[in-house]
Amino acid sequence: MSDALSRALASRDWLLADGATGTNLFNMGLQSGDAPEFWNEDEPEKIRNLYRGAVNAGSDLFLTNSFGANASRLKLHDAGHRAYELSKLAAELGREVADAAGREVIVAGSVGPTGEIMGAVGTLSHESAVEMFEETAKGLMDGGADVLWVETISAPEEFRAAAEAFANIGAPWCGTMSFDTAGRTMMGVTSSAMVEMVEALPNPPLAFGANCGVGAADLLRTVLGFSATGTERPIIAKGNAGIPKYVDGHIHYDGTPELMGEYALMARACGAKIIGGCCGTMPVHLKAMREALENREPGPRPSLEEIAETLGGFSSDSDGTGEDATEGRARRGRRRSKAD
Repeated sequence: MSDALSRALASRDWLLADGATGTNLFNMGLQSGDAPEFWNEDEPEKIRNLYRGAVNAGSDLFLTNSFGANASRLKLHDAGHRAYELSKLAAELGREVADAAGREVIVAGSVGPTGEIMGAVGTLSHESAVEMFEETAKGLMDGGADVLWVETISAPEEFRAAAEAFANIGAPWCGTMSFDTAGRTMMGVTSSAMVEMVEALPNPPLAFGANCGVGAADLLRTVLGFSATGTERPIIAKGNAGIPKYVDGHIHYDGTPELMGEYALMARACGAKIIGGCCGTMPVHLKAMREALENREPGPRPSLEEIAETLGGFSSDSDGTGEDATEGRARRGRRRSKAD
């Protein structure tokens, strides 16, 4: 089993992750409502190009096109029985691109949420969730992924189920949650609560953090929350490229490459070690992020006001804990760099 990520984390001060999957695939012709995972079989060259875009822009790792490759999500497309197969294909294409890169590039097997609700009010049992995650995980590892990467999780029950599934097959993993509801995940998890959950797991991840959410400023506020706990576990930051806007029938993210370069530096200064982008992040953004991380010093840990002034104001006054009195002011910060 590959320990590529462990080696990289031990030898590097920071790693550049990849950018958006959906945004890039829509630009290649994927239609709204279609399952991107089918392209692993039907459009393999486009998936290779997705991966190559990140690698050529300087990413040290990229996520596979398998976010929705679980039985629950695929059953919406009458393909619930194909979770293992489509996951394996996603990783095989990734392994091919990484091995041809001429340098060590880590293939991270993307594992997204089931789309179902767990717990007392839900319909998905812990056992069923573990089974689904394990099927996807096996496909990814059999296809050549170096590490599993569960992402965009809202519920702690689902995060724990994924961790158990990965432990069942002995696979290394990372995990991120999406803090998109006034500083918390949709199911109410705060940054400090995530740290507590991660450290209580019998098989904690190699790294943990936040992805997606609202804008990059909100995500860095969450990263500061992680760092404030004193955790020594590597932190992941994968923020969106600006704020989404509906323009001419399409979702457009207003973050420029310059803005994402500033975000990458600030993410490092906030305590993140694995830094990438999420929705709206294209190869041109990744190139700017790589250049900033390689050529500029990150500076001291920024204040909330400095984050807001550079990246734009926060979407809420609170970080979810109600402990910061400065956030109302920070929210009024102006964006320094903005796309047309």
